[in-house]
Amino acid sequence: MDDELHERIRAVIADVPAGTVATYGDIATLSGAPSPRLVGRVLAEDGHDLPWQRILRANGTPAPHLAHEQLERLRGEGVLADGQRVDLRKYRWRPDGVVEEDGPDGLFC
Repeated sequence: MDDELHERIRAVIADVPAGTVATYGDIATLSGAPSPRLVGRVLAEDGHDLPWQRILRANGTPAPHLAHEQLERLRGEGVLADGQRVDLRKYRWRPDGVVEEDGPDGLFC
């Protein structure tokens, strides 16, 4: 991955406001990354200073190995999970200027 893409991914993650969440796929789309896996890689290797807790899997669940801490941090920001899942329709970040797609699972719906 080139440095420019790496920094774009970091910048988009940094923009996710408290009280909202985004999926790895959302971040990939907004940053121009070819895969959500690259977002996970950036978070794993260089995400210590980012709001990593706000990035979830496509089904609204946290990373399994960080689930307890991630959900606890989100709860502190007012994001409440139903069990292990965050309601993306309620808490998903909708950046200004992004057109919402139709359907329950579309980007930023």
